[in-house]
Order: sequence, then C-alpha cells, then structure tokens
Amino acid sequence: MQLVFLGEDEQWEEISKSVTDNECIRVHSITDFYAQEAEIYLYTKEDFMQLDFAKINKPLLIHSVTQTLVQLNTPKNVLRINGWPTFLQRPVWEIVGTITPKIIETLSTFLQKKIISVPDEVGFATANIVSMIINEAYFALEVEVSSKAEIDIAMKLGTNYPYGPFEWAKKIGEKNIYNLLKTLSVHQKKYTPSNLLKKEAE
Repeated sequence: MQLVFLGEDEQWEEISKSVTDNECIRVHSITDFYAQEAEIYLYTKEDFMQLDFAKINKPLLIHSVTQTLVQLNTPKNVLRINGWPTFLQRPVWEIVGTITPKIIETLSTFLQKKIISVPDEVGFATANIVSMIINEAYFALEVEVSSKAEIDIAMKLGTNYPYGPFEWAKKIGEKNIYNLLKTLSVHQKKYTPSNLLKKEAE
C-alpha cells in the first residue's frame, strides 16, 4: 500500500511520521503526482489551479479549509482535510466527502488516524474552535488584559492545551487563522477577526 504526497516541507514532516516502511512517496511536481500508482493521494498545497481532479480515480485528500467540495466542484473520490501546521500530526482527522467503509479502513490502517466525517462547510470543527480561541486572545491583548506570554501560560495551565493561543497562531500561521475567520464572518459576525490579528496577518 502506498500514499503519494505533494505538499510543503512542514506538512511532509508531519505526515511522514504516521507512515512506516517507506510507503509514503513524496513528489515535487504535479506531473509526478499523476504518474504514481498508489492507493491514496494527498495534496496539501492550497493552489488548486494546477490540480486536475479527473486524472485521479483513487481517494484524493486535499487540504482545503476555506473552500468546500461544492465550491471546488470535485468528483466523489475527492475528500477535504485540514492540512494546517500541527493538524496533520493529530491522531484524529476530520474529513469531508463521500467516506466509504473501505476508505475508513484504508486511511485508519495506513495513516494510523481516527477518521471523523464532518459536513462540507467552510472550516472544520476543530479549526473553527481553535481560531475563535486565538481571536479571543487577540481581543484580550488589544485591551491590555495581559501580555502574549502570560496569556499563553494561563491557557496552557488552565485548559491543558498543547499550546497557548499565540503559540498556536504562530505555528498555524496568523494569515491562515485570519483568512478562515474573515470567510466565516461574512455570514456570522461572531467570527469577525480582531484588528490586531488582521494587522499581524497582513
């Protein structure tokens, strides 16, 4: 069983930790991506312009947080995941798409991940929650409740989170957080990004 991966260095480092026996093949071009014969294809770049969904008929996992499968007009073998930094190494993956028992078995066995099916909506449950926590921390910083370092320490000690909100934002990328919140806020004002987060993202 093999997985073909096309993505960035940081994402490759996370995903390769889950796969043993050299079953994960990394390629660096879309041409090589199509040329490989594999059971699973994982595309974690955010640029879909070069990706022709019709050329792959096996399960194809794409990293797409702010665009839905409906918006991308994908065939049924395409599934959405969150490929943000720190999310690929999580033991549980939220997946959007047509998930058959065979796909669950293949992904669970091959990637050693628990699979949870979620609706085809902008963001994922975990990404939305983490982004809101980070946004609230930025609002607190704006009104000078405390410093970034102190807020991070308080959140880790008080909630047992693996990172403080500002540490998490730095690892995920402030721009990724901001773009998700901005997209969500079009329909729900509670997701409106803080001005400070916007400034750091831009």
